[in-house]
Amino acid sequence: MAAREKSEQDARPPVGVRALEELLASQRRRIGWYTARADHRAREAFPTPPAEGGDDRSDVPAEVAAIATRDLLDALPMAALLVRVVCDDEGRIVDYHYVTQNEAAVRYADAVIPREARPPSAGRPVPLFDRFPSMADTAVPRMLRDAFGGGGPQGPEPVEWYLPLPDGQAVRIHNELTVTRCGEHLLLCWERGHRTLLARAAQQLAQVCWAEWNLGDDSAQGSEGLQHVLGLADDAPVPSLPRLAAMTDTAGQDRLCQVLYDVFEHHRRAACDLRLEASGQVLSCVAEPVRLPGGPVWSVRAVMMDVTGDRRARERAALAERDAQAQRAQVHALADISGALRDAVLPHFEGELSPFGLEAAAVYRPDSGSGVGGDWFKVRVLPSDRVLIALGDARGHGLQAVTLMAKLRYALAGLSFTGRKVEQLTTWLNNVACDDGRESTATAVIARYHPERCLLRWTCAGHPRPVLLRGGEARVLDEAPGTGGPPLGVVPDLRYRATETTLREDDIVLLYSDGLVERRTHDADADTARLVEEVRRAAEPGVGAGPAGLEEFAQDVVRALTGPHQTDDATLLVFRHLHGEPVRPR
Repeated sequence: MAAREKSEQDARPPVGVRALEELLASQRRRIGWYTARADHRAREAFPTPPAEGGDDRSDVPAEVAAIATRDLLDALPMAALLVRVVCDDEGRIVDYHYVTQNEAAVRYADAVIPREARPPSAGRPVPLFDRFPSMADTAVPRMLRDAFGGGGPQGPEPVEWYLPLPDGQAVRIHNELTVTRCGEHLLLCWERGHRTLLARAAQQLAQVCWAEWNLGDDSAQGSEGLQHVLGLADDAPVPSLPRLAAMTDTAGQDRLCQVLYDVFEHHRRAACDLRLEASGQVLSCVAEPVRLPGGPVWSVRAVMMDVTGDRRARERAALAERDAQAQRAQVHALADISGALRDAVLPHFEGELSPFGLEAAAVYRPDSGSGVGGDWFKVRVLPSDRVLIALGDARGHGLQAVTLMAKLRYALAGLSFTGRKVEQLTTWLNNVACDDGRESTATAVIARYHPERCLLRWTCAGHPRPVLLRGGEARVLDEAPGTGGPPLGVVPDLRYRATETTLREDDIVLLYSDGLVERRTHDADADTARLVEEVRRAAEPGVGAGPAGLEEFAQDVVRALTGPHQTDDATLLVFRHLHGEPVRPR
């Protein structure tokens, strides 16, 4: 019992289709009521006269029979030729004779065929293919033969032929022909097929079709391309409205029902999208009412267009926009987090450096993409009255780079309090990076300034070497032989060696990250040479006194080297040696 009920439920149309069928049934009842009232009013206004007896056969009235054939031809709205079939004694067709043409054919010739290309009028029947020779190589002979031989009306069928001009050119004739038997004659009619074919081609190219559903008799008709647009067989009938609804998904059924409600109830045009379940195609459907004057909606006329590509493109664009919004939100959140973390790890200089014979300034420029990166620096007076000076660049961008940068910076801050030499600090910091993971690599310059000796001891772990500005001339500091080392996080337990540089009064040392100088179109040596030149140029008017003057100098260098679309963050740390003699702050 339960299985039978389930089978009956499965056989029932979907809810959306049932609602549409009920809507159509309601509209048909309105049409029935309207026609019943209209018939009643017509009988009252024009009562049927009583029969006068005699034969009730529908014989042709004499006045109709008396109408001349030529008058009937001229009454046809389309161009037509009357063709006589010539048969031999055994009834075989041997020729076709052109007899006459109607007024519509004359108007067609006036509009399309130059006068010099028209065959002369013979005033009597002449062989059709003598009058139009190129027509013999078209489908016309077959259509004439089949129509006369009992095959019924032939066409419409596109036929193309030509008429020669005296200058050797030709007039192209392109029409849609139909052939119908009229007793012992044939009626050959045509319409301008070029326009018809263009309209048909346009429908195919645009994947558009039309259909009209007559609710009075449940008939339907559609354009030739309808089956193709709907994904049906070429010989499939025009689907009824319920069948069309059943071909769509549930949402499409509801939308089509709403469209028909607007057409029936509000007598207005309505539109919706229909997704065909079988193919996934999306059709844009625009429907309008067809009404009798003063009566209900009798028919529904609709145009449907395949907009699958357009809708999928819109869906992809909407998805891309949502992804972009999510990425922007993620970038903003990342920037907020990274910015807060950067503010924590890149504070202003702690304490006053002038008692130790130094003053410093720093400029940081984030990249134009993520807005955050792995650059870091540290300037700190140590308990030993020496000054830690360091600048590094953690690999990558975004939060991962900022996290590694913070680890290295805080690790160095703690390790520096051990009082060990900078080469040992660099080795320890390298092990911190190695322990953090395979991708945790960084470059760094780690230095310690000894004010009592005017000495700068520094190591370089895969990082660009510092630049020294002395007496208006700039140069890259030389490393002692065997002191250069690979980046942090590459080789565990690697021992680094330090280079010693003695500073003079007003010497300025610049530490920088590679984002300040790297350009895709230059090599490393050219990038460094450009930096040295910009440092020299910025110092030409003289570097201003105090930390403010030093910062202005640093800003000038950064502005000269960076642009609005840099792909990496850039940091410049500069410090100036104030005294030519050793300083003992305590």
